[in-house]
Amino acid sequence: METNNQATENIIENETEALNTAETLSAPAEPVVEEINPITKLEQEVAELKDDKLRMLAEMQNVQRRSQEEVKKARDYAISNFAREVITVRDYLEMALKDQSGNFEMLKMGVDLTLQQLIKIFDAQQIKEISPQAKEKLDANLHQAMSTVDEHEQDSNTIVAVMQKGYMLNGRVLRAAMVTVAK
Repeated sequence: METNNQATENIIENETEALNTAETLSAPAEPVVEEINPITKLEQEVAELKDDKLRMLAEMQNVQRRSQEEVKKARDYAISNFAREVITVRDYLEMALKDQSGNFEMLKMGVDLTLQQLIKIFDAQQIKEISPQAKEKLDANLHQAMSTVDEHEQDSNTIVAVMQKGYMLNGRVLRAAMVTVAK
């Protein structure tokens, strides 16, 4: 009987161990926390920051390139419109040169119409005349003194005569007016 009791105890012990093993296996596993070396972590952060920097630089270069292309397209388009308008003026002038009629009045009228067309083009493109008047004070930003004369009736540094008009585009001088100035 003692053998029976011992056998029963062995069975109970084995079952208890099996039960404990099963509970251990079925219990939720604790997450394994990997110890990351601080140097490795910093190296990863540096690599990520370098990658971010390179991506931002590439994006900035792309934006700059696209904006330069857009500016060039806009400039080319504006120039082509202006050129198209000026071609008309050239056509009119060539027709005037080919005229063999000898009718001076008709030729003069044609040149006047051509000038009016050119003035319209200038207005459309916002090209403004710089037309200084006699006795006006010389402005070095708008006028270019081509010569000086002794003029006792006028103050020094005032315009005596205009040799050639000047022109401005959007507030910027394309060509200064060429003038004669009193000493």
